[in-house]
Amino acid sequence: MSNKALFLDRDGVINIEKNYVHRIEDFEFVDGIFDVMAAFQSKGYMLFVITNQAGIGRGYYTEADFHKLNSWMLNELSLKGIDIQRVYYSPYHADHGLGNYKQDSICRKPNPGMILQAKDEFDIDLTQSFLIGDKQSDIEAGMRAGIGTNILIETNQNSLTNEVIRQTILG
Repeated sequence: MSNKALFLDRDGVINIEKNYVHRIEDFEFVDGIFDVMAAFQSKGYMLFVITNQAGIGRGYYTEADFHKLNSWMLNELSLKGIDIQRVYYSPYHADHGLGNYKQDSICRKPNPGMILQAKDEFDIDLTQSFLIGDKQSDIEAGMRAGIGTNILIETNQNSLTNEVIRQTILG
C-alpha cells in the first residue's frame, strides 16, 4: 500500500517570505503552520518540504548556510512533535545561476523532480496526496507530478488559514 503525503513549499508557507531567507535570525514561522502540519500528520500523511533555493545558485548564500538553517528548522518542528520525512531543495536557476548552478533542473519548480523523487523514495501515492504552495510554480509542479490536491495560499498577512485547510481537507 502506498503512502500519502503533504508537500509543503518553504518560503511563504512554512516561514514568512523575506528576501532569500538563509539565516536563523531571519526565519519566522507562519502563524498556523504547526497546526496544519500536525493535523495532516495525525491523519497519517508523511510530510515533505520542497523548496527552490535559487539564492544558493545566485551566490547569495551557500549550501552550508542552507543546511544550517534547515537543521534548525527541522529541530524546531521536531520540538512541536512534527516529523518532516525529508527536505528536497533545488539550488539551480536557468537564467541567474552561477557556474554549475546555472541550469534548468528537473528539480526546480515548476518542474516536478523533487516530488517525483519523494514518490520513488517513499512509495507515495500522489493521487492521495496534497501540496500547499504560495506561488503558481508550486501548483504547477504538483499538477505535473500528479498530486491529487494542490492548494495555492496567500500568506501576505503572515498567517496560514489553518482552520479553512483543516475543515476543507481533513474534515
